Amino acid sequence: MEKGYISTFRASVKHEIEENRAPWKTMGPPKIEVPSPKNFLQKHSKEPKLPHRKRDEGRKRLLTIPSVPHVTDHPLMGIQSKKNFINTNAADVIMGVAKKPQPICVDTRQGHKYLLETSGLVPKYINKKDYGLTPKYVIKRSEEVKRAQEEYDAYVKETLRQKAMKRLSDEERESLLQGLKKNWEEVHHEFQGLSVDIDTLPKKIRKQRLEAQMKQLEHDISIIEKHKIIYIANK
Repeated sequence: MEKGYISTFRASVKHEIEENRAPWKTMGPPKIEVPSPKNFLQKHSKEPKLPHRKRDEGRKRLLTIPSVPHVTDHPLMGIQSKKNFINTNAADVIMGVAKKPQPICVDTRQGHKYLLETSGLVPKYINKKDYGLTPKYVIKRSEEVKRAQEEYDAYVKETLRQKAMKRLSDEERESLLQGLKKNWEEVHHEFQGLSVDIDTLPKKIRKQRLEAQMKQLEHDISIIEKHKIIYIANK
């Protein structure tokens, strides 16, 4: 009798199956505790509960509060002070510094008044030492801007000297901008003349070419409109 085919990986597959085997792989846990029907979810069982109040806490709080005097209790009578309040008050008034009245302003016949200092009628700020002078931070900022402009002009001059660049005049810039817009209108008119059904490869290539041209023209127009000063290289 001939023997059947035996795979060379039989031992390794058998070993792997024995390692990964577990009683709950396919049929669930072999033993599980079934919940008791007596432990059902009750109403308000998950709400937080306050700790139980002790009886001694209320008594201690009552002991700290002073008791109400009895009806038979009489207040202390006959207590007198030897201080002469009339002389004391007179001495305080004589020795004290008189308060200066606050200046006010009345603007109606009915007597409506308000403080004069905060009304804006008193020349308060023009009497300051630094009134009318430029603030220091403004001077510092102006110097920084001037220094940055000088550095930029020097850089532009050096670049122009090295690369022999030319600055476009306002007329040339406007003419260039109008030419780009005219080219965009022509390409856009040609794009609108395309057929609605783009079903062939030449039509797709033509549409992509026109879209790329319009996108490049829009980019150039936006750059020229954004920058007022434009330099070009002399060839």
